[in-house]
Amino acid sequence: MESFWKQVKCQIKKTLPEHSYRMWIEPVDLLDHDKHHIKLSSPNSFFIKRLKDNYLPILEEAFLKLGVDDINIEFMVTSKRKLCSKKENKNLGAYPAVHLPIKRSKQLNLPGLNLRFNNGRLFKKGFTFDDFVVGENSNFAYSASLSLARGKIKGSNILYILAKTGLGKSHLSQAVGYHMITNSISKRVYYTTAEEFTNEMIFSLKNKTIEKFKEKYREKCDVLILENVHFLSGKEATQNELALTLDYLLDADKKVIFSGCELPDDIPKLNDQLKSRLSLGLVTEIGVPDYATRVRILKRKSKVFGYDIPNQVTEYIAQELCDDVRQLESGLFGVAAKGHLMGYNIDIELAKSVLANITKAKTRITVESIKKLVCKEFSITQEDIVSASKKKRIVKPRQMAIFLSRKYTDQPIKKIGNSYNKYHATAIYAINAVERELKQKSVLFEQVNYLSKKIESGKL
Repeated sequence: MESFWKQVKCQIKKTLPEHSYRMWIEPVDLLDHDKHHIKLSSPNSFFIKRLKDNYLPILEEAFLKLGVDDINIEFMVTSKRKLCSKKENKNLGAYPAVHLPIKRSKQLNLPGLNLRFNNGRLFKKGFTFDDFVVGENSNFAYSASLSLARGKIKGSNILYILAKTGLGKSHLSQAVGYHMITNSISKRVYYTTAEEFTNEMIFSLKNKTIEKFKEKYREKCDVLILENVHFLSGKEATQNELALTLDYLLDADKKVIFSGCELPDDIPKLNDQLKSRLSLGLVTEIGVPDYATRVRILKRKSKVFGYDIPNQVTEYIAQELCDDVRQLESGLFGVAAKGHLMGYNIDIELAKSVLANITKAKTRITVESIKKLVCKEFSITQEDIVSASKKKRIVKPRQMAIFLSRKYTDQPIKKIGNSYNKYHATAIYAINAVERELKQKSVLFEQVNYLSKKIESGKL
């Protein structure tokens, strides 16, 4: 049994960054297994939540590669370490990592069919208006979303939430749907992404069920929540279908919430018909949270995660991590997990040790550093990579560099394209080309994984 579990871990280790593997997979042990059931040990309930939320698909895939399919993975707390009691030491600002009880609530399902791309996504637990921390960066977006959910916006039923990744646009989008369902305003809410909308349409065309697809969105939908509309770039057929769907919904006085990283006018290869409809409604933007808002976000997240974090530590994390909410969560998770798993007091020194890797990675990874890394690995010059050359030995590294720049930096696609002397649309084409090859598990798949590990380890 130990040998079998070692093989599983070996599979997972190939796919995860080393620090993620060490923190979340290495401590897990295999307790028991049969043909369809796997029982794994975990140090605590916080650890189990993290595994279920982020690593369950990776575990299932690793078992599948070893011939174990159609399985149910169960986690059990087996740690025998006793937690020390809280020390009241305000001068040091250090608390033992005591795990507090958390109230659990059932995740809300959306109406639809059994297949995932036919019933939309599930709302994420905690993505409600009550759990959204409002600051100067998000006050207007929050007010507009709440007003739309309550039916108090006059003149338009369309809302476009603009924000970079990790700033809360998904939270507000889902909060609208959650509010309308729980307050019995409407039960016919569809929450999906532009990519899933496209896949569902293609599936319907191939299976000759396009009329059911149209009926679902045009006649059986009261609220449509569509995320990541920038994905529609260049997808002419999907754009035309969505534009017609919007006409039906708006004529019937239905509500539509869009979210994206770019304004409709800035999305390349978006036809005028759809662009005009996306621009009809109220456009709101969520910016980067200021220091005071970041502190309040961390305090709210600490309560949700179930950890008592000293004010000094909370303020330190808010000071050091200032890019987005996901980064704040990552820092808070790291501090709480290390304190709890290792039995350390949660204090400034612990926070510094955890945040050191995050802040170093943040300052090192830039478009220019990625460009230099790719040039070095493929033995080409920086003049080559920004040139107009269409030789394969230049084009492939350039596409990978653009893809990695998009993945590891928060720069908009337009700026990334400019860094490689390419137009916005060309940069998007490069990203899509790499994503297609990654799905095929070609040689490029190995090359991108190799470069990703170098970037994540800071070896730029």
